Amino acid sequence: MPEGGGVPRETPPPFVVPGDPAEVPLEEITRVFGDRAAKAEAYRDLLASAGVERGLIGPREVPRLWDRHVLNCAYLGEVIEKGASVIDIGSGAGLPGIPLALARPDVQVRLVEPLERRYTFLREAITELDLRDQVAVARGRAEDVRGEFSASVVTARAVAPLATLYGWALPLVVTGGHLIAIKGRSASDEIAAAAETLQAMGITEAPEVLRVGPDEESGTTVVRVARGHGALRSAAAPAALKRRPPRSRRR
Repeated sequence: MPEGGGVPRETPPPFVVPGDPAEVPLEEITRVFGDRAAKAEAYRDLLASAGVERGLIGPREVPRLWDRHVLNCAYLGEVIEKGASVIDIGSGAGLPGIPLALARPDVQVRLVEPLERRYTFLREAITELDLRDQVAVARGRAEDVRGEFSASVVTARAVAPLATLYGWALPLVVTGGHLIAIKGRSASDEIAAAAETLQAMGITEAPEVLRVGPDEESGTTVVRVARGHGALRSAAAPAALKRRPPRSRRR
């Protein structure tokens, strides 16, 4: 999936599939967002309306916005230290950056998104949710903001496989900080497949697979990678991806 990332997208039909209010976990919303629960609800409504209309959210995702998207992303706050600075790359519709900011008023979040229509949506959402003192947005790819922005935590969701994500995200992490990527149940396999890339970058500490959230069924699987304190090297292409030398032509 390209770096623009985000949640599943489809061409929206001329209507929005409504969510079932009976399935909204009100107690969990209050537990996670506290006195910002109303803002979290307003953000969910933005995703269900403008997010679908602009093609940022697939219409079939609307009934699952709370558990699969908003809460799923907010749970990242459980593994982010107090007062951290966060860069969310390929933010798409603001996931995970905006739910994280709503759940954790103590962190500063910068959303990085290359596509104009998503960037415009993010700016409007930040204004409507009154998050301008906590959340900023930059238009560009992770490579574009390298050297301009850095943070103690870089987050990503549905952006790229780890072997690619490492090269985009880790240069934005300050020494001693972390990359935290939302991944699926096959996170361990993905870590193994990207081990050569991580080693080439000079990262010696093994990534962690963590489960955050209330329980195994409704929680979120994340991969946390420690940036370490050593020099970061550019990742060499894995051997399987290196281009073979051209065959000599027959005379």
